[in-house]
Amino acid sequence: MNKTKIHTGATLIDGAPGAALMKSTSALSLLRVVNAMRYSEKGMRSAWRDEAAFRQELMLVAVLAPLTLWLHLPRLDTVLLLALMALVLVAELLNSGLEAVVDKTTPEFNPLAAKAKDCGSAAVLVALLTAGGAWLALAGPALWMRLGF
Repeated sequence: MNKTKIHTGATLIDGAPGAALMKSTSALSLLRVVNAMRYSEKGMRSAWRDEAAFRQELMLVAVLAPLTLWLHLPRLDTVLLLALMALVLVAELLNSGLEAVVDKTTPEFNPLAAKAKDCGSAAVLVALLTAGGAWLALAGPALWMRLGF
């Protein structure tokens, strides 16, 4: 039986397209973790390079995260706000990946492809509105007081 490694850590049996995939049995191996980190880094670099929205959202997090910490909010509020900021970035990364797959597989207009891309965009909007609303509700009053208003 011929086995060919592919970048996901799985092994392609017989090396043929569409052949069965055999998952790595060493899920906790150091090499697997290192490779996963490399793929994640490539994804982050790709999003930074190719996605203006990701750069804008990352800059917003770069401003709001330290500001949130500076306000000395209750611990749970701080953790919630930081998690919601991370959720915005996660939603944007998933949306970018979804858009890339849709663009690759459906170069011409397709209503289902448009629906997938619109739903991905809506997910980012929901994450942004949730994070923004929570930040205004939880950190806004503390910021207002710190600024002396």
